[in-house]
Amino acid sequence: MSESNTTVWSVYLVRMRSNALYCGISTDVQRRFEQHVSGKGAKALKGKGPLVLEWHSELSDCRSLASKVEYALKQQTKSVKEALILGELALSDVIRSDLYAEIYSLS
Repeated sequence: MSESNTTVWSVYLVRMRSNALYCGISTDVQRRFEQHVSGKGAKALKGKGPLVLEWHSELSDCRSLASKVEYALKQQTKSVKEALILGELALSDVIRSDLYAEIYSLS
């Protein structure tokens, strides 16, 4: 597969008006965030604006792996997610080491 045809999945965190964080995955984070803002994204974010894209990280071209990372992030406490946003923690600190290794073995 040529590099131009590679679809890279990313994981992202969006902050809602209530200060809650929403976690999702996408191949185009900015496009997906704009969908959320316009009300055409996830039902969980409808009417919860203003929304702020707080953090995102590219993962790999494997959707399954991106879904695993998304699930792992959703299991974390809000304080861990906040530390990730602030750069106090890296993604490698937050998810299982074997999952993190799998991301970079596919890159």
